[in-house]
Amino acid sequence: MNVTIVGTGYVGLGTAIMLAYLGYQVTGLDYDEEKIQGLRDGILPIYEPGLAELLTAASPNLHWTSRYEDAIPQADFIFVCVGTPPLPDGHPNLAYLESAVRSIAQHLDGKPQIIVNKSTVPIGTGDWVMRTLEEHAALYATSHYEVVSNPEFLREGTALGDSLYPDRIVLGGSGWATERMRALYAPLIEQNFEAPAHVPRPRGYERPALVETTLTSAEMIKYSANAFLALKISYANEIAGLCECVGADIHEVTAGIGLDHRIGTRFLAAGAGWGGSCFGKDTSALISTGQDYGYNMPILRAAMSVNARQRSLVIEKLQKHLRLLKGKRVAVLGMAFKPDTDDLRDAPAHDFIARLCQLGATVVAYDPVAMPRARTEWGDLHYLEATSAHAALEGADAVIVATEWAEFRSMNWNEALCVMRNRVIVDARNIIREPLTVPAILEQIGRDHPHSSFLPASALPADKVGA
Repeated sequence: MNVTIVGTGYVGLGTAIMLAYLGYQVTGLDYDEEKIQGLRDGILPIYEPGLAELLTAASPNLHWTSRYEDAIPQADFIFVCVGTPPLPDGHPNLAYLESAVRSIAQHLDGKPQIIVNKSTVPIGTGDWVMRTLEEHAALYATSHYEVVSNPEFLREGTALGDSLYPDRIVLGGSGWATERMRALYAPLIEQNFEAPAHVPRPRGYERPALVETTLTSAEMIKYSANAFLALKISYANEIAGLCECVGADIHEVTAGIGLDHRIGTRFLAAGAGWGGSCFGKDTSALISTGQDYGYNMPILRAAMSVNARQRSLVIEKLQKHLRLLKGKRVAVLGMAFKPDTDDLRDAPAHDFIARLCQLGATVVAYDPVAMPRARTEWGDLHYLEATSAHAALEGADAVIVATEWAEFRSMNWNEALCVMRNRVIVDARNIIREPLTVPAILEQIGRDHPHSSFLPASALPADKVGA
């Protein structure tokens, strides 16, 4: 079976390389000729742990092109993996999707082909895609073309494991189309492929659940899953705020409630809130869909409100101790929205840097992976780049931990803080677990630290600084 992947972003690349590794002939299609040439040369446009190694293993089965006429006619399955960014009113922008579907339609050759919506799309998009094919395909035949909704549930940073060893596969469409999809995904369903050495099969993992639904239900499953995870994060952050008021510790609270198997421990981490391309966009899309039908969704609106509040809270914690930020030097550790990726979309660090500059602070930022991408995507921000976390802290009055990279977790914070001018730490990811032995102010989310024993370096006699 031949597979074409339209769009070579985070989802498209992972899908293309995974299917090629499973033995299919896969063509990756993207309008960006520079990106396509880089892929031909083995250069990935994104960072994802292990993806380069899997690309090398799968390369004999991979082909890259920017021409629809080279990719569509021979394909048995056409996966649409283009972006659907949010519009100002919360609805997804379907311009890229519409362009891709029209171009696909113009190059269909009349044989049975399945168009797979892998992009996160509004509820009802599957029917809209079918109508678009009817209107624009020169050789359209109802019995030959089918649309399937096959939403992805990948987490950036662990996308390979999520692709090869999914907890469920959702297929929405007609019986004939989902049967064909089951055949395509047979290696994943049966787990009879050889696991890559660098992405081993998890201990105890057997096979994924297979969920077959209508197109509409599959589209709803994707949005509902992401919105629920967003709710869990916002709930943890709301409880964290109350913990600070009453003196409870959010780590202890979430550990205690997460042991209830009905709740679970995942996505209960308090901090700066969610970012990335999914949670905010998909939650907004559900709210907007409700508006279209006159249906209010107050719980989802509250989740969005709490998430926005967390970003303001981080700056407020800085202001509580530094008062005026004008003229202060603030280090921001982490720029990507989460660790093990270079994805900067809706990253909290962007809002931190923008607000700090607005308040007159000088910002020094460091990220182990995302700084090259930030140079092009964050051209609207003014900040200095540091070559390391230690370099970012030198002479700083304060530091914000914006991304929970392992590098920051394993730092010797007592040693690192000694190079700061003032030692105010806003740990927005709650990664500092060991007590600080140097004089400093530590602010975390949902954890109360007694400030009497943690003073900024500028408040100490000169002979005590660094003691």
